[in-house]
Amino acid sequence: MNTSEKRHQELIVEQFSSQAVPFANVPGHMSALETLLAMAGPHCDDEVLDVACGPGLVACEIARHVRLVEGIDITPAMIGEARKRQRGFGLENLSWQIGAADPLPYADSRFSLVITRYSFHHFIDARRVLDEMIRVCRPGGRVVIADVVLPESKAGMFDSMERMRDPSHTQALRAGMLETWFREAGLVQCRSAHYSVDVELEAQLRASFPGPGDDGKLREMIRADAGFDVLGIDARQVDGSIWFSYPITVLAATKP
Repeated sequence: MNTSEKRHQELIVEQFSSQAVPFANVPGHMSALETLLAMAGPHCDDEVLDVACGPGLVACEIARHVRLVEGIDITPAMIGEARKRQRGFGLENLSWQIGAADPLPYADSRFSLVITRYSFHHFIDARRVLDEMIRVCRPGGRVVIADVVLPESKAGMFDSMERMRDPSHTQALRAGMLETWFREAGLVQCRSAHYSVDVELEAQLRASFPGPGDDGKLREMIRADAGFDVLGIDARQVDGSIWFSYPITVLAATKP
């Protein structure tokens, strides 16, 4: 790992140590879990890895349908929240590990389902993380990724906004990028689904930790985009509040 990658990992830990509790409580983060599970197709014999699992929202939900789930995340505070969530639901088929996504600390072909949600925009080399996810997936197993995907024409402005809100953001996936990576990596039976995560501006800012004064800049930027959609988030006013939407793509495929 070079110095830049190490510093970026430290930035992720710094940001998400602060965000651990509020992140888990943002209503939008529980939305569309049904879509994700439908794409993943979990069954009772699956052994699942949730990469960059955060506070365990996906891992705890999918654990109800499979043999076992392991969640890995680089931020200890997130793993702490995941363990609390597991205890609250009384789930026993989960385990957790503090660690990075690149490289993943698992043997080749360890899991039958490897999944991640809302993490790829934090990785310096997202393609390398995909290769790691494929490596630890068994032949015949599935790889599933859900994240923000934007057209090239809007992704640059979106990235500027998100880096201000969360300095650990690297870049959003561009339209068609994941499909190309999946195809180049030899994955088959590729399928996709799309949904939006609707969030209220002030609630999102309360769950974020931008730099001093940047919260005001973010308010102005997002409010000014209402009706124009330069940022690609459909900013709009609803009953006196500003709402916007993160456009999410879920891509699932099989390792041959």
